[in-house]
Amino acid sequence: MGSLNLVPASTADYRRIAERKLPRFLFDYLDGGSYAETTLNANVSAYQDITLKQTVLKDVSSVDASVELFGSPYSMPTGLAPIGMGGMFGARGELQAKAAADALNIPFTLSTVAICSLEEVAEASDKPFWFQLYMLRDRGAVQQMLQRAQNVGVETLVFTVDLAVLGARYRDKRNGLSGGTSLRGRLRTALNLASKPSWIKSVGLGGKPHTFGNLEEYVPNASRPDDFQAWITQQVDASVTWKDIEWLRDIWPGKLIIKGILTEEDAKEAVQVGADGIVVSNHGGRQLDCVDATINVVSDIKSAVGATTTVILDGGIRSGQDVFKAYALGADFTLIGRSWVYALAAAGQRGITDLLRTFKAEIEISMALTGTTQSQEINRSVLKTKG
Repeated sequence: MGSLNLVPASTADYRRIAERKLPRFLFDYLDGGSYAETTLNANVSAYQDITLKQTVLKDVSSVDASVELFGSPYSMPTGLAPIGMGGMFGARGELQAKAAADALNIPFTLSTVAICSLEEVAEASDKPFWFQLYMLRDRGAVQQMLQRAQNVGVETLVFTVDLAVLGARYRDKRNGLSGGTSLRGRLRTALNLASKPSWIKSVGLGGKPHTFGNLEEYVPNASRPDDFQAWITQQVDASVTWKDIEWLRDIWPGKLIIKGILTEEDAKEAVQVGADGIVVSNHGGRQLDCVDATINVVSDIKSAVGATTTVILDGGIRSGQDVFKAYALGADFTLIGRSWVYALAAAGQRGITDLLRTFKAEIEISMALTGTTQSQEINRSVLKTKG
């Protein structure tokens, strides 16, 4: 955007502002992926290879992008994905995101490692939200968090299964988030922090406490996100199998969505254990590098499971047109992650709200210019077949 300080209009605009405002280690945590970031980049670039088929002289004077999911109406086929440490990118960031999602009537998903707790988010409004959870070694903690989620009215659980081990994220290692920082590295981080006075004032001081609200009772002596992150790392359970998901299905009475599916075989397994939905996801390119971009596999996965479960897609979505393309290829719904956090870091709740309105307008424009007026009409017919 240069030096003209123009009004942000896209995810890329908000990303540039976020990079300028955030401390380096936080921006890289948000922006980065694992290893060479091949999958991270492929998630985004794969959408550019999908061509739409423009259709003219159709009556598109009334366009409706709304959908229904699990019996609830939403204004468009997308929601806010769970993002760890959201409250480090904006003061009580999860509350700001929840308010923006409520204003657009789309679902917000709270991460296990959010800064704001289940109870704090529930107090912000009476509109329901989704909760994301991992299978921890401490099954008692899993059960307690599930009960807390039920107590505050959560009916939809998004259960992440692609974290059996942690992917190597080089940016985090360079910045010291993975530990082992030298004195010189710590001094560099301190100097970088000092160069971000607006973040220090609004988030560093104004957004306290910076603890993981959902985990405070399990890590009682912790005072910084690093302390909770160490506990989470110890709790990652590499022994989890589909039997554990069956156990989860037995104790969770609400909707169960399995997040982290990339193959038709795993999608069918999710159906077998009773999942109400799956998220076709590669963790935003933050786990196993050099796997498929999610948009490239969603169609086959949807064909494999048909109507037996709801297919949601995340990864690489940076615009409403990307949402439109995912829907056309078979996704029943989508989740956006980095985009809403860039907007949060750039302009808070207003930024997220404005970006979501842009997404909705882009979906509606894509519908109108491909001759569709109802979201249910969006299918492969709006895509240009290559070859």
